Amino acid sequence: FRIMAGKVKWVTDIEKSVLINNFEKRGWIQVAENEDWNFYWMSVQTIRNVFSVETGYRLSDDQIVNHFPNHYELTRKDLMVKNIKRYRKELEKEGSPLAEKDENGKYIYLDFVPVTFMLPADYNLFVEEFRKNPSSTWIMKPCGKAQGKGIFLINKLSQIKKWSRDSKTSSFVSQSSKEAYVISLYINNPLLIGGKKFDLRLYVLVSTYRPLRCYMYKLGFCRFCTVKYTPSTSELDNMFVHLTNVAIQKHGDDYNHIHGGKWTVSNLRLYLESTRGKEVTNKLFDEIHWIIVQSLKAVAPVMNNDKHCFECYGYDIIIDDKLKPWLIEVNASPSLTSSTANDRILKYNLINDTLNIAVPNGEIPDCKWNKSPPKEVLGNYEVLYDEEMAQSDGTDRDLRGRPGQSTGAKGSRARDSGKPALTTWK
Repeated sequence: FRIMAGKVKWVTDIEKSVLINNFEKRGWIQVAENEDWNFYWMSVQTIRNVFSVETGYRLSDDQIVNHFPNHYELTRKDLMVKNIKRYRKELEKEGSPLAEKDENGKYIYLDFVPVTFMLPADYNLFVEEFRKNPSSTWIMKPCGKAQGKGIFLINKLSQIKKWSRDSKTSSFVSQSSKEAYVISLYINNPLLIGGKKFDLRLYVLVSTYRPLRCYMYKLGFCRFCTVKYTPSTSELDNMFVHLTNVAIQKHGDDYNHIHGGKWTVSNLRLYLESTRGKEVTNKLFDEIHWIIVQSLKAVAPVMNNDKHCFECYGYDIIIDDKLKPWLIEVNASPSLTSSTANDRILKYNLINDTLNIAVPNGEIPDCKWNKSPPKEVLGNYEVLYDEEMAQSDGTDRDLRGRPGQSTGAKGSRARDSGKPALTTWK
């Protein structure tokens, strides 16, 4: 997601075109314009330059950018897991009931990311875990890539032995040229619809981390594989079975260019309500929302909460056949490319609604405003969590709600009306 808002007074059309071309070369893409204002989506690389100590560039009060300087604390696969693990340990030290474990030592409420290790750093720990269940399947992903690039599945240690430089001691020494990977326990019992695996792409807007205020976009979608799922080891290399990324699936023979292998979240909800029941479905979506808030809380203490910044994340969630949601990864720049007509409408609305929250009513941006826009400008967004409101209501303190439950602004159940109310989460 890339944006920069800055006041520009055009003198001539030639100057305007030259400036826009210059912006595009720097990774800025113009998305909106009126008489006084021009809005640009800004790439993560450009953000690094803007906040770099070397450039000396500083944003003025009327400039707002669409990434936090160290957004990668959540959007790099390894750092996301590291921060969630740290968050769990901190809650344990505090004696928080959220960090409660079962008799097997597993977190009851905070077990929402698959067991994950960093390679090469955690190679020996991974081997130890692998040998506890040698029939398990694991998925390897490069830490800094997207769109399914560099991902592969393994079910034997020999498949990654080439990474090891010293087989006698089983120590894992990486070559300097080798890229860091994460290796996670593969969810081999995904919920299937029509025999096919899918995941959820959900959009979450964060306007400030301290206090945390975030919004859930109601128009998310499911991404389906084009080939029916099988846990068979003979299909481990078939990415059309295992990876839902459109960048991969669009090259499959069975890819449908009309619907793009996508379902809206509302269609998924209807399907689940009809097959599993309304109460179970509501619980699932409550748990998804709760997972998102917990992941944001995990990184909030380390995030550089620059007042010029906001961010729209692309969350990837997989649901298993027991209707347990798992957080797979969080994307800093969720694709705004449209693969279908519905996609184009959705993403146009996403950009429009995001701008309306970042710069309400199209007014001159002011990074000092309280970042709490009026309800009428939210569009398809709804407040997912407002830390100030939660603390004033006492819901953060006394933990009245349990995980997977949303409470309204005064602690009432949001589900009573059938629509999500302003929510305050633990």
